[in-house]
Amino acid sequence: MAKILVVDDEKDIRELLGDILDDEGHSAAKIGHAQEAIDLVEQTTFDLVILDIWLKESHMDGIDILKYIKNRQPDLPVVIISGHGNVEIAVAAVKQGAFDFIEKPFNLDQLLLVVNRALELSHLRRAKRKLDVEGSANSEIIGSSAPMRALRTQLEKLGKTQTRVMFMGPSGSGKELAARYLHTHSTRADSPFICVNSATIAADDMERQLFGYEEQGKVFQGLFERANGGTLFFDEIADMPLETQGKILRAINEQRFERQGSNQSISVDVRILSASKENLREKIDQGHFREELYHRLAVVPVEIPALSAHVDDMAELVAHFVEQLSLRENLPVYRFSIEAIEALQTNPWNGNIRELRNRVERLLILHEGEGEISAENLDEKVQQEDSSPLSSEYLFLPLREARELFERRYLLAQIGRFSNNISKTANFIGMERSALHRKMKSLDIGGHSDKNP
Repeated sequence: MAKILVVDDEKDIRELLGDILDDEGHSAAKIGHAQEAIDLVEQTTFDLVILDIWLKESHMDGIDILKYIKNRQPDLPVVIISGHGNVEIAVAAVKQGAFDFIEKPFNLDQLLLVVNRALELSHLRRAKRKLDVEGSANSEIIGSSAPMRALRTQLEKLGKTQTRVMFMGPSGSGKELAARYLHTHSTRADSPFICVNSATIAADDMERQLFGYEEQGKVFQGLFERANGGTLFFDEIADMPLETQGKILRAINEQRFERQGSNQSISVDVRILSASKENLREKIDQGHFREELYHRLAVVPVEIPALSAHVDDMAELVAHFVEQLSLRENLPVYRFSIEAIEALQTNPWNGNIRELRNRVERLLILHEGEGEISAENLDEKVQQEDSSPLSSEYLFLPLREARELFERRYLLAQIGRFSNNISKTANFIGMERSALHRKMKSLDIGGHSDKNP
């Protein structure tokens, strides 16, 4: 069933068209005024619009509405309805993006033929665009600046090898994107790419998650087996527990392991990629990361530049996010003025690419009017964000990182409140002392008294 919008100022015609389309199994919305049509297009996802050229008592005619729709939703087909004297105008509308025109009075067979062809094209366009955008979002590095060109060149060279690569860079800079780009430009491109959040692999569950297990005659594959022939990417490797780090070394070195509950040795062919925003050399010196594992993973370290290092790519990045968000979130397609792009380039972008995408999404949602997004619009939205009761420092972090930042600050404040007495602190915040010690260790908080009051 397709959703079709019928726009015609003659009630009898739009009711007739609506009844015909409903009989064909579609859902038809019937509108007689231009502004109502514009509002409905903004609020609802349609598969097709059937639009009359002339709309009495409306501030826009069919051509104006056609231009508006094509600017906001270029993949939405529009079929023009024309009277006998409007054929030339209808043909001109086709040149401006209309799919076809139907002349009044209608021939039912011709009408349904045009509708079915338009719907078929609509579905094909949207499916292709979704695949293109999702593929670009997942594996393409956007930008023509020197740092981005150099990064792509380096990754394409590495794609011809089987060496282990570690991506270094600040949070939100696109380390996973770089890993996916390398994978898609490697000989393993047609094989799986498995992404692992290192912090989520608990030491006591590591073997089951990574190597799988056998239970009651059933086999459950782990991440290594699922990635066989392809790439296994460990994101934020610094968050991996020390116990897990030790157990994974052998599997990386030998590409061989045993499932939990089985004595059978399993061999795999997996390329290991990893990423970290932390300085792993410092982590090694602090005893939080195994030096041997670092040397196994960082055969070739690759630095991912912060957004502040390639702001010349701002226009390309913004255009990419607008296209992506219009498809995924059904947001309107607005252009950003040159002045708006220049204003965005002056932002410090502590949250990097992730922060920029969030900013573009909010601007598309909050922008009012039909024009482009200007520098003035941008300033207004920035002021609204700055007035948020939630610190902007948290807004551009993933939930786990924001939670850890809050927990660390909260615990430091409470420990200081009780003069570094862990027993009193644990009692006040409602945690066992042992649990508080583990939490402090995980957050790198130490050097406090553990005496009872």
